[in-house]
Amino acid sequence: MDLPVFHLDFFGNRILIGIIAIVHVFINHPMAVGAMPLITLMEWTGKRTGDRRWDDLAYKILTVCFIVTTSLGALTGVGIWFSTSLVNPYAIGSLIHIFYWAWFTEWIVFCVEVILILLYYLLWKKWEGPLKNRHIILGAVLSISSWLTMAIITAILAYMMDIGDWRLGKGLLAAIMNPLYLPQLAFRTPLAMATAGFFALLLTYFFLKYDAVFRASVARWISIWTLAWLPFCLAAGIWYWRMIPDALTQNLNVAVATQIFETHYNLILVSLYVFILLALLFLLWVVIKPLQVPRYVLLIPFMVGILTLGYFERVREFLRKPYVIADYMYANGIRVDDYPLLNQRGILPYAVYAREKTVTDENKILAGRDVFMIACTRCHTTNGVNGILAKFQNLYGPGPWDAETMALYIRGMHNARPFMPPFPGNDAELNALVQYLLTLRQYPIPLKGAQTADAVPPPNLSHANAGADSRS
Repeated sequence: MDLPVFHLDFFGNRILIGIIAIVHVFINHPMAVGAMPLITLMEWTGKRTGDRRWDDLAYKILTVCFIVTTSLGALTGVGIWFSTSLVNPYAIGSLIHIFYWAWFTEWIVFCVEVILILLYYLLWKKWEGPLKNRHIILGAVLSISSWLTMAIITAILAYMMDIGDWRLGKGLLAAIMNPLYLPQLAFRTPLAMATAGFFALLLTYFFLKYDAVFRASVARWISIWTLAWLPFCLAAGIWYWRMIPDALTQNLNVAVATQIFETHYNLILVSLYVFILLALLFLLWVVIKPLQVPRYVLLIPFMVGILTLGYFERVREFLRKPYVIADYMYANGIRVDDYPLLNQRGILPYAVYAREKTVTDENKILAGRDVFMIACTRCHTTNGVNGILAKFQNLYGPGPWDAETMALYIRGMHNARPFMPPFPGNDAELNALVQYLLTLRQYPIPLKGAQTADAVPPPNLSHANAGADSRS
């Protein structure tokens, strides 16, 4: 709690991260990890068959992937870590501390990947004839580097769900080889290949608008590629699911359906299965009768692929709650081991940028605002997306809210809602938080984050840290 708190009071911090992350996955998996080997294989097929049209189509698909991955893909890739560093710097700091060399390696591989895709794209028209084999090898190396970046980052994402033996002091290798790493990587790899097939199939029907015979041949070829990866995707998905700790699966209903539609969980799950089955049927249709498939129908498997990717990322992110790093740090950025001390002494004395360090009768509402900012704003706003007032409105209705009942609920909310972290502060801070919420209900003033509230460091920072130092 040594840093000022970044907060978007209408949009919400988690929506910011969620949108950037999902857009990045939409780009990274189909267009980088999955598309590069598919395009390379198409280029090789063109050379093997002597049919120039394969080469031309592969180049057009690569052009789309090149433009999107090197612009929006790169921007959202950096944006994920920039936004998460703003919202939860303690989690990112801990992960950098553990995965420093893994991250360093990933950045090297990423830079190599960027150089390779530049070479692969820019040399396509120049390395023809006797140099074609060299260009195909370049595409294969690019495919491996694209997969490696995903493989390294997957280790970190899996670790956030299950730290495995790392807590026993076994270091970086134990952190990387956490129980969920290989299952998640095994699932993501065929998922990326299959979604690349959906994407390439859609582009094929637009790029080959006036060559129906060749379009049918390519569509069948891409559909077979996609169908070939789906059994691996299913098997790895089952493996991945079985390895997820039971404590995390209790959040599945909300992870899939959100709190609003939690009661419709089964309906939503069945709907997802139906969409996936439809996509399979359309792929089989393309394999059997490619000339009869209207172009617009190819939007369906593409949209199913995008939907599957988006849902997978949402569910994965939500399952690990109430933690941001499993069993180590809660989603509010406070370490599990710090809770006993903070429950006794409070969080305000250890929050360097908190304006109120103790709770008194005179500053109770301002202190409660600081407690809300520290403990709640990683996930909640005041009146915006996932607004805290709306949550209590659903619980206690439009009438008067009882302060004692609210305090009892907040103190035990993690029991009723296992995706919520326990309240980190002491009783005085809990009562101050309740008073702030009651006042906020009467006067719904937006809460400014440090980025707009002109956060000022305390005049004597070392003095302000004295309380934190006392922990050691």
